[in-house]
Amino acid sequence: MKDILRISIASAFLSVGVGAGAVTSTPDVENLPVLQQETQHSVAAKRVSALFTRAHYKEISLDDALSGEIFARYLESLDHNKQVMLKSDIEEFKEYKDDFDDALSRGNLSIAYDMYNKSAQRRIERFEYALSLLEEPFDFEKENDKFYYDREEAEWPETKAELNELWRQRVKYDALNLVLADKTWEEAKELLEKRYNRAIKRLKQAQSEDVFQTVMNSFARSIEAHTSYLSPRNADRFQMEMNLSFEGIGAVLQSEEDYTVIKSIVPGGPADKSDALKPEDKIVGVAQDDEEFVDVIGWRLDEVVELIKGPKGSTVRLQVQKGATETKSMSVVSLTRDKIKLEDRAAKSEVYVPDTGPHAGEKLGVITIPSFYNNLHADVKKELDALKKQDVKGVIVDLRGNGGGSLTEATLLTGLFIEKGPVVQIRYGEGKVSVNRDTDGLVSYDGPLTVLVDRYSASASEIFAAAMQDYNRALIIGEQTFGKGTVQQHRGLGRIYDLYDNPLGSVQFTIAKFYRIDGGSTQHKGVVPDILYPSAIDPAEWGESQEDTALPWDSINRANYTTFGDGKNALDVLTAKHNKRIMQDPEFAYIYEDIDEYNENKDRKYISLVKSERIAEKEEAQEKELARTNERLKRLGKAPIEKMEDLPEDIEEVDPFLDEAANITYDLIETGKYAITQN
Repeated sequence: MKDILRISIASAFLSVGVGAGAVTSTPDVENLPVLQQETQHSVAAKRVSALFTRAHYKEISLDDALSGEIFARYLESLDHNKQVMLKSDIEEFKEYKDDFDDALSRGNLSIAYDMYNKSAQRRIERFEYALSLLEEPFDFEKENDKFYYDREEAEWPETKAELNELWRQRVKYDALNLVLADKTWEEAKELLEKRYNRAIKRLKQAQSEDVFQTVMNSFARSIEAHTSYLSPRNADRFQMEMNLSFEGIGAVLQSEEDYTVIKSIVPGGPADKSDALKPEDKIVGVAQDDEEFVDVIGWRLDEVVELIKGPKGSTVRLQVQKGATETKSMSVVSLTRDKIKLEDRAAKSEVYVPDTGPHAGEKLGVITIPSFYNNLHADVKKELDALKKQDVKGVIVDLRGNGGGSLTEATLLTGLFIEKGPVVQIRYGEGKVSVNRDTDGLVSYDGPLTVLVDRYSASASEIFAAAMQDYNRALIIGEQTFGKGTVQQHRGLGRIYDLYDNPLGSVQFTIAKFYRIDGGSTQHKGVVPDILYPSAIDPAEWGESQEDTALPWDSINRANYTTFGDGKNALDVLTAKHNKRIMQDPEFAYIYEDIDEYNENKDRKYISLVKSERIAEKEEAQEKELARTNERLKRLGKAPIEKMEDLPEDIEEVDPFLDEAANITYDLIETGKYAITQN
């Protein structure tokens, strides 16, 4: 998984769209531009088709079967929640189902533009209906009123009345969120009118490149999950990100429906240092310094990014809807923009010393690695040397949230813990297998080692963890990892002799697969820890395996290598101690409660539109958080608080997963089973 400093690669203009419906012509519909393919798009389509069929790892045939998949994916991108178009529109589109292969080969994508133009018309009609619903206040205490937000398995509506009901729910949901954020009805109405009118305006400002990017990504993703087309603007951004130095807030943003969502935080950047932004937070408003907030719900992702980024030292304020659920509160976060540099994302170490318990005063080293950046291994070696000088008894390598990066660095990092040998196998499309090896004959650390991973650990993280596991060099702890075992190449579509007014963009496509040294692929399966932590996410429902076009798991021959020590023989004892400990740990009791709550609600596809119910849910969540905090304070011998705002600043954030990793590492040390001598 490429782990570069992403401001974001906008998936398409479609994030703005939400609904569908009316059939009467309106001034806005009449003024909607009819988009057509531009000259350069014909050449770009043919070049992409030729490149994918010739150079992709997966063997590709441009035929009716693939055409049907592209058609379905493109249709989903136009109306992913089935609330934009009528069933009759879909029936009309079906005549194009078998034509996308020929359209791509010939470079004539007029059918995709026809489909887009119809969907844009329907979308404007829906937003106009949404505006009409704001003429009278909603009854927020209407019993059993719900917004069904997940319609992936639903059918397209057959009538305008069905569409209207879907949009009544949607608009009421939008309005209730604002009312719960302490807006009056008039204030909420004004904000929603601006939001929906802005959406109409964006539709009128859509460009041919937006449509082309969407259909080409429908083509790319129908081939394989990590294959994509980048528009010229996004290709430029990709190159900027590869320089690993730019100015901003240090957050990875992504569009989800109408929202700009924080997908991850760049360690060391302003967002990270503020400790006020977390993954899954939704940015709903942006303000420069002390200016008024601009409501950005429904905005194009690239336009939100333009508002957020700015010169070093300037201030941006973000209005943020906290967390993945809609019942959580709104907050305002003020950030001073800064230059995001590679050094801010460097590996860091700390000495872990428990104050109490059977291992009080015994030192462990914890090395946190946010990504596999260039020269990572040298930084980790420095941290290891520093930890050894402090006489740590063992080391934990923390790879939680590490999405990967440099394959070379994964090999070099592994080499710090083994004398020499293979680290990862790579198979290319023609079947050729190469092996990346550590060859220096040097070991930087030969003591007890554990590696902490989670479901966000991917790609290069999985290569390192898998090598440590296969060599029996370290104990792997945590959640089953993401399962991305593929290699991508980035290539521009332009040629020296091109004379087009507009550039052609670029593609990223899969050229190889990773394999563990034991021969198994990390694709789909990832790395299964030796000691598994409790998790709300079933591995079968998460990660690479959920991508319907992801390459399959398979295996190749085992590489020639020798394992270390006999630590696996102690695994049953270590697991038993771990299980006994977490069953008595109050923090893990909270985790189990949260898992039960998640499993109870995960299949619910609606949210209440009753104000009192939503307020009760919010208050219940706040009460639970306060109760847990006071229980923690009591265990620390500190006085309870009446509200979360009163929490003392010197209280450190609880990390039960790291604490338990330390306990397991102490147990591992006591076994004396892990040694550097090879069997």
